[in-house]
Amino acid sequence: MAPETRALEPGPAFPFVRALKTVNDQLIKLYPGSQEGFTVILVVSDPTQDNGRLQTGIQQHGLTVEVFQTEPQRFIKGLKDKGTHLFLSEDPVMVREALTGGVPAATIHKPEQMLETSEKQLRVAFDADAVLFSDESERVYKKEGLQPYLKHERENVDRPLEQGPLERFAKALYRLQGMFHDKGYHRNCPIRTFLVTSRTASYTGVRALNTLRSFDLEIDEVFFLSGSNKGPVLQAIRPHVFFDDQDPHINSAKEHGVVSAHVPYGIANEQANQN
Repeated sequence: MAPETRALEPGPAFPFVRALKTVNDQLIKLYPGSQEGFTVILVVSDPTQDNGRLQTGIQQHGLTVEVFQTEPQRFIKGLKDKGTHLFLSEDPVMVREALTGGVPAATIHKPEQMLETSEKQLRVAFDADAVLFSDESERVYKKEGLQPYLKHERENVDRPLEQGPLERFAKALYRLQGMFHDKGYHRNCPIRTFLVTSRTASYTGVRALNTLRSFDLEIDEVFFLSGSNKGPVLQAIRPHVFFDDQDPHINSAKEHGVVSAHVPYGIANEQANQN
């Protein structure tokens, strides 16, 4: 008799992936036979990895995940060929390679004590600059200081920022939300998005809202924190994952039990790598 295979322990992305499956299940109920929804792919670039154990673990946890075996030097091409909207990994080197190669990516971090998250609704929170938007404004702030930054934002309040590295993923969420809205699922939509930004509610916030409109992208809830600690707000939101480009915000999220994902993009990360 073969020994029982011990299930793999859930990682930081487990609740997120489980929530994606919940959305897919509800989508199929509304649109029988639809090919829309999330496709979750487990990228395996380690030739010594036991794929059989991975498949067993996936089945034991009741997930729907495709295992994609690839050579390390070819994984970016594989992600592009599959039209990947988001690549998550605990390996920052792989994440930087993916992002440099044009694939939306982030390094996921698990807090010591994870908050319980919804099993009925996917909840995703984004920072604004250098995540959904380009780092144009952040560059002015980092290089010239607060007052030049405020002047820059005031003068450009009606000029939208360029797209950031995760704009494409946010648009994919919004497109699926629209499918639920078309069936009358508004307040009880199984996808909810949040923008948690250090911008203020004045013209710096107005520029953020103008930028979202230029993307034809709606975010369900927007929090302008004026530089305050993001952790308490994220703790109240309880997202399955929070995306930010700066380590202090990532650490604050982790301290409040929130799974966070670092996007290594923009001037803040360039300066961090130089130190």
